[in-house]
Amino acid sequence: MTGAPEPASVAEAVEAVEAAQAVEVVEYTDPLCPWAWGSEPVFRALRAALAGRVRWRRVYAILFDDEDDAPPDPAAETAWYARYVEEVGAHTLAPRPARLSRMPADSWPASLVAEAAVAQGEAVAERVLRRLRESVFVLGEPADTTGAALSAVRGVPGLDLRRLAADAASGPVLEQVRADRLEARRPVPEVLARWDGSPHPGAAKETDGGGHRYALPTLLVRTPAEYRVVPGWRPFEEYAAAVEALGPGLSKVSGRLSPADALERHRSLTDPERQVLAPGPWPPPSAVRLDTAGGPLWLHPDEARTHPATR
Repeated sequence: MTGAPEPASVAEAVEAVEAAQAVEVVEYTDPLCPWAWGSEPVFRALRAALAGRVRWRRVYAILFDDEDDAPPDPAAETAWYARYVEEVGAHTLAPRPARLSRMPADSWPASLVAEAAVAQGEAVAERVLRRLRESVFVLGEPADTTGAALSAVRGVPGLDLRRLAADAASGPVLEQVRADRLEARRPVPEVLARWDGSPHPGAAKETDGGGHRYALPTLLVRTPAEYRVVPGWRPFEEYAAAVEALGPGLSKVSGRLSPADALERHRSLTDPERQVLAPGPWPPPSAVRLDTAGGPLWLHPDEARTHPATR
């Protein structure tokens, strides 16, 4: 016999929902950071598992600050950074460009564009951020100017480019990214100590003023009462454990899809991503392959029509 739930059951259900909504995941990142790019397979899987059940918030830490001095030898600096990206890619297996035109000079334009895209919805914002990452790690042309950032995202489905340009230049978006930069420079005490167990352990970085900033990426999982922090490049299980500690059961949902559905949803997949998100025969018949020095990037055909690599 069925009927209305017992009051205790209703109360338990409400409590469970409230507990889930109280969990916030803060991702400290930068669109032009190679370790953040290499962490996308794990982060995409975690976001899929947590979708609709936690608040996921990105904080743009500004890895390349416009206050930094220009390099005395740009060619040498570019060559050094290209080698660094290659070294990171040896661990993450993420795509990298055959040729990097220059070392990124400024994270502000890409961060402002990424933040401005949030107003146009989650799907658009995800694709905009992805294009900004791909500008440097697929195309080798960093989106480190406003013009380059807007060009990289042109054609993203559902994106109002004029609105994006206006919003990225607006006072509220600038203030938000300024707040992000400041927040990233107030790390929790745990990341000031030495961290091991990863090629990129994630201990906080010293800043010129004698302070510290979160290493990128870092995930901070928190509720109003407590938090867990997972810095650097880590396996899925470490991030999931931090979530489970504060919201038991939250990360137990699989974000895996069929290969065709994964490509439909994400529009752009690296080999490490498709192995995590879409196990099974690969590629789907419609996938468009782009080769990079670090392995292929797979595009949905609609994405390929407007992607800067295929224009």
